[in-house]
Amino acid sequence: MTTPQNNPADDPVVAAPTYLADIRHYFRPQDVEHMAAKGIDLGTYDGVKNNAGAIFTHTAPPTADMPPDPAGKWSANRSQTFKNWILNGFPLGTATPPAAEPPTGAAPTRLRKDVAALTDAEFALLATAFEGVMARATMAADGYFVLAGQHGLPGAWCLHHENRFNPWHRQYLTEFEDALRSVPGCQDVTLPYWDISTPLPDRLQHPPFDKYVLPADPGAAAHPPVHGYFPYTTERYSVDGITARVRVFDVLGDITTSLAQSLWGAFNTNGYQDFSIQAHDAGHGSIGPTMNDQNVSAFDPVFWFFHCNIDRLWLSWQTNTDATALAGFRTTLAGQDDTWLQPASSVFTELKPFPQVAQQTIATDVTYDRLELISHAKGEMENLSGSIDAARTFAFRSSDPVSVRVKGIDRLNIPGSFSVTLLADGEPIAARFFFQPKNPQGCETCKKNGIINLDFRMSQDEILDKALSVRIDVPGHGEEIGTAFPLSQAGNPTINARLLVGEA
Repeated sequence: MTTPQNNPADDPVVAAPTYLADIRHYFRPQDVEHMAAKGIDLGTYDGVKNNAGAIFTHTAPPTADMPPDPAGKWSANRSQTFKNWILNGFPLGTATPPAAEPPTGAAPTRLRKDVAALTDAEFALLATAFEGVMARATMAADGYFVLAGQHGLPGAWCLHHENRFNPWHRQYLTEFEDALRSVPGCQDVTLPYWDISTPLPDRLQHPPFDKYVLPADPGAAAHPPVHGYFPYTTERYSVDGITARVRVFDVLGDITTSLAQSLWGAFNTNGYQDFSIQAHDAGHGSIGPTMNDQNVSAFDPVFWFFHCNIDRLWLSWQTNTDATALAGFRTTLAGQDDTWLQPASSVFTELKPFPQVAQQTIATDVTYDRLELISHAKGEMENLSGSIDAARTFAFRSSDPVSVRVKGIDRLNIPGSFSVTLLADGEPIAARFFFQPKNPQGCETCKKNGIINLDFRMSQDEILDKALSVRIDVPGHGEEIGTAFPLSQAGNPTINARLLVGEA
């Protein structure tokens, strides 16, 4: 439903309300802030559920003493809806996209467009900005070599497969965009995005966007030094090759699934994060040898257009779930750890080498010429998982997909990015790509999630009465070990098939 105004005269009674569709919108940011000072969290599902009795008592008219201001007082209808939610067992439900796009937390000041939609003049100015940044001294802080080197070698600051993945890359795009805008005459340039559902545009296949020749060894300054990247020129697959890999790795399927999630979720678990990260990794693996190598991927100019699209999709999801401001975003956590969203800088919140913390990236002053919005009328969002609290009613639906999980992959033993192929009766039926450095054992972020899972969503017909098996392939190692990596050295992963359930 559309986020309601407090105490409207026609506030309807909802017979079967859910937290995500109805209840979370009853608490204004000032209400959340006011009660947080008293140790009560009104900004999350668990906080409201755990304090539901007290909330009902203090907000029920005509003797309500909360919220303290008259404008915030609940109507009798709203109070009844909240009571219905309690009586029905606190259903979590699914988010309903807003009827109209809500405002972002900050007024947009930068409009990013589809690179294919830029006018010739806009594209020429973008090329001038890229050429200017690339022409700067090799070790200039605002030059291409140093900026790209923050992601992989030599800085290796990037955060992958964890809560700060999207925040870190959002801030990274801003820093790079600021460098482009510092080129004389380019102060209004913004990064365009490449919509990966379309073929790689011809515009990105010509200088200065087609490749980058590294002017120095990015591994020389790493600790310890990393060899094999100098001399080095970035490489990509052909346009047809990229399109084919996008299809094989089901990049678009994971994007579609991610946008339909009601919850932020967690990597390796469920929700927006899990499927968005899978789509991100597979996108890297689809584009070329440079993009599928975390050590040097950001040196390929296409990296910036690809990641601009990843940020566009994240903002699309935020808009679909009314999570463009911090207060709304926290309501989508539903039991997930929010330590990374605290305001103070710490090892849990920081986005090094940038001074910002993750919380500061949730509301953005960037907007896009097109967001992937889900219809309010259809409300096609979901909150499916392999298990559900037994206190809630749940249902298996024949139309819901099966989740086949390749579980317990020890990524730290695998030398670089890799693909996992699911086979039925010996024939490939699906594949996923996992993005990581060539030496994950030397990556502190990698070691935090050394054992990972990969999820395949498919219809029951695709796997019933068939023998399932798994193959792991590591590109670029054919001469050393063959592309197929021994499962015994990857932690002997298991295959788990789960019927997905949701609230009835």
